[in-house]
Amino acid sequence: MTRRIDHLVVAVHDLDSAGSFYKRLGFQVGGRNRHPWGTENRIVQFAGSFIELITVGEGAAISPHQASAFSFGAFVQDYLSHREGLAMVVLDSQDAKADAARFAEKGIGAFEPFYFERSGRRPDGSETKVAFTLAFAADEGAPRAGFFVCEQHFPENFWNPEFQRHDNKATGISAVALAAPNPAGYRAFLTTFTGTEPTSPDRDDLSFQLGESHLDVLTQDDAAEIYASVEAELDQPSFVAFGVRVEDIHRQATWLDSADIPYQHIGSRLIVPASAAFGVAIAFEPT
Repeated sequence: MTRRIDHLVVAVHDLDSAGSFYKRLGFQVGGRNRHPWGTENRIVQFAGSFIELITVGEGAAISPHQASAFSFGAFVQDYLSHREGLAMVVLDSQDAKADAARFAEKGIGAFEPFYFERSGRRPDGSETKVAFTLAFAADEGAPRAGFFVCEQHFPENFWNPEFQRHDNKATGISAVALAAPNPAGYRAFLTTFTGTEPTSPDRDDLSFQLGESHLDVLTQDDAAEIYASVEAELDQPSFVAFGVRVEDIHRQATWLDSADIPYQHIGSRLIVPASAAFGVAIAFEPT
């Protein structure tokens, strides 16, 4: 089954500063939420996908990884001990328990599915409940690149058009870039994880189509060329950039200028460098 991108997990030290920056980029940013184990997030929502800004909150009680239990909180905590940036890519799931069993069968993650729930807020401020089951996959050669799928149990409580209206007229996530020393070495893992065979834009890189988006696996040099300025791990894969579609790219350039946010024109895209965007380059591209 071909999947789509459900959300991106961007790990930051200062959640409110990151939220303010994303507002300056032109996004509507949700309020602070807290997971039961103590990570806290703020969300930028589109129709069917979202960006999750996340940090470790005060008083967090984070469980360590176990042989059969992947700890989301421990992954975020460990990632932030090294850097800020795009820590995890999450695909959608209709049945996370079945996906966990499939990942175990295929040898990409023998982890129990993980269910949790938390309170959320409707646009009018009233409280609601959201709940999720996660199924994790992992590649030993990519310790700082997280992969899981997410099943929504109360999607009607989570997705809301009122949260999807952005000043920059963004409509959704277009691409994610994974920089790796040897892209071909992750073909088998990502084919199983995504449920789709990749294309090869050139002899080194891979591209996995995910609905209307794509996951690109690039050499560090190619990632730096495409996204101008990235912060890649030299010895292991790392997510270094993502793309967002906007209705009017010229309007977005004016918006970034007025917000005094640095960017470069590369082709038809506007690239905000990783050095200015909490460790991950952000590409705005026309719909």
